[in-house]
Amino acid sequence: MKTIYTILIYILLTNVTNAQERYLTKNGSVTFFSSTPIEDIKADNNQVLSIIDASSGKMAISILMKSFMFKKALMQEHFNENYVESDKYPKATFKGEIIKFEGVSDVKSTAQVKGILTIHGVSKETTIDANFVRTNEAIDVVGDFIVNLADFGIKIPAVVAKNIQENIKVNFNLTHKPFKK
Repeated sequence: MKTIYTILIYILLTNVTNAQERYLTKNGSVTFFSSTPIEDIKADNNQVLSIIDASSGKMAISILMKSFMFKKALMQEHFNENYVESDKYPKATFKGEIIKFEGVSDVKSTAQVKGILTIHGVSKETTIDANFVRTNEAIDVVGDFIVNLADFGIKIPAVVAKNIQENIKVNFNLTHKPFKK
C-alpha cells in the first residue's frame, strides 16, 4: 500500500512540475507597419496566443488574421479579403525553438528563435532575434522582424503598389504567465 501512495505522489508531483514548465499568453501583441511616401499602414492585434515550454525551449504562436485592427475600415477589409485572404487562411503561425533558452534569465538578454513561420498558407524557415526576460512569474519576449510579402505569396496589385511596402516590419510583445490547468 505504501508503494501505491508513493507512486501516486510521484505522478502528481510530476504533473505539477510539468504544468509549471509551460508559460502561456492569450493576449500577446503583434503590430505591423508599412510606410511609403503616399500612405502609412499600421495594424494591431492584441489577441495573440503563444506558449513556451520552458523545459525544452520550444515556442508556438498563433495569430488570428481577422483580429488585426486598422485605423481605416477599408484598409482592414482589403487586408482580409485581398491580401491575406483571411477566410481561406485564417491564422498565421510560428512553431520553433528558442536557441540557448537555458541562458535566459531575469536580466534582459537577446536570444534567437528559430522555426517555421506560416502566413497565407506558405511556410518558411525563419530565425528571429528577440529580447527575453525570465522570472518565476513570467517570460517576456519582445522583438521585431521583417516579412517579405512575396515570400508568402501575398501579391500587391500594381494599382496600389506605391502605397504598400513589399517588406513589412512586424513588432511583437508577448508576456507569458505560468500555465495552470
